[in-house]
Amino acid sequence: MTGFARPEYRIAIVGGGVIGLWTAVHLARAGAGPIVVVDRGFPSGGASGRNGGGIRQQWETALTVRLARESVAAYRGFGREFGYNIWFRQGGYLFLAESDAEIASLDRVGQAVRAEGLPVRRLAPEQISDLVPALNVTGVRGAAFLHSDGTAYPFPVVWGLYEAARQAGVELAYGTNVTEIGRAAGRVAGLATSRGPLAASIVVNAAGGWSGDVARMAGVPVPNVASRHEILATEPLKPFLDPMVIRLRDGLYFSQTMRGEIVGGLGVHHPPGTRSGMPSSMEFLTRMARAITGLLPSTASLGILRAWSGFYDETPDGLPMLGEDPRLPGFFHANGLGGHGFMLAPAVSRRVARLVLGQPIESAAEFSVARFLGATLPAPAERLTFG
Repeated sequence: MTGFARPEYRIAIVGGGVIGLWTAVHLARAGAGPIVVVDRGFPSGGASGRNGGGIRQQWETALTVRLARESVAAYRGFGREFGYNIWFRQGGYLFLAESDAEIASLDRVGQAVRAEGLPVRRLAPEQISDLVPALNVTGVRGAAFLHSDGTAYPFPVVWGLYEAARQAGVELAYGTNVTEIGRAAGRVAGLATSRGPLAASIVVNAAGGWSGDVARMAGVPVPNVASRHEILATEPLKPFLDPMVIRLRDGLYFSQTMRGEIVGGLGVHHPPGTRSGMPSSMEFLTRMARAITGLLPSTASLGILRAWSGFYDETPDGLPMLGEDPRLPGFFHANGLGGHGFMLAPAVSRRVARLVLGQPIESAAEFSVARFLGATLPAPAERLTFG
């Protein structure tokens, strides 16, 4: 007797964050059960509850722009579909450039975004001040702005997906460690877990920052690297900031919630991997304070309410890894989204579900793990991997 409702499932999804849950919902609604979602923690315990809620469509490649545009449409309709208000607010994303090289980078991004039908604008410093008067634009050469980008609260997204999966008959096994990926006759056969074993002919790896660990457990190593990123929230101010602001030079990003808090982060180097856990560091707090008060002087007197960190799940080329692994039939990847799993989850989960069901998706080869199995790794394609 095990701690699961049944000894055998058709599909086991490892990772109960936004991608794992949304994939389970798609599969359950397609009649693909029985399905179980297994997660070591609790709902929102991983990156799905540790991100800044940003949802943007400004990317370097058409592949990612399309995922993002589809995801924005899904988040706009989330309340109608799932019955939860996620406070999706389309205040735009404002990318700040301080050098000729950064201006050129924004122009390349703008070209890719406009080619996909999205009206991103290039702004001069005086136009930036008109949009966000509180910003100190000293040294800023220009910016890119897309008004349909926005932010949402991650927690009601997870709650809505959790309830939809439960109502669709998906078994949700949180607080359950996966200790082994089973094999039989050359294909995946199930999981060994802290609750006991379960059989499954399909296993989906949606473990986010831990997806590389899960892949190695299955005997199909991948080049995903987990990197820890930190974020904080300040005391509230009277609302004054509509867009998410990102500075290219150092990756500083911040937005204001509807409660008035400033929420943002800044890149600080930490050793790769998940062993360090997810604490906050004094280095981050110090650097973040200097950076944000220089760009947004009105925050100088604010206290920090809380700070936390989470893992990015990064691939060498910056594109996600989706689909069946040719080295282990039945083992599917749904990972490698850097720090943007929440942002791109609607589109990514729909594609993963289609692949599990044996249906085609656009650009399957570009997302396949097979691109990492040759003698050389692909060059970086998507580098706007912050905010």
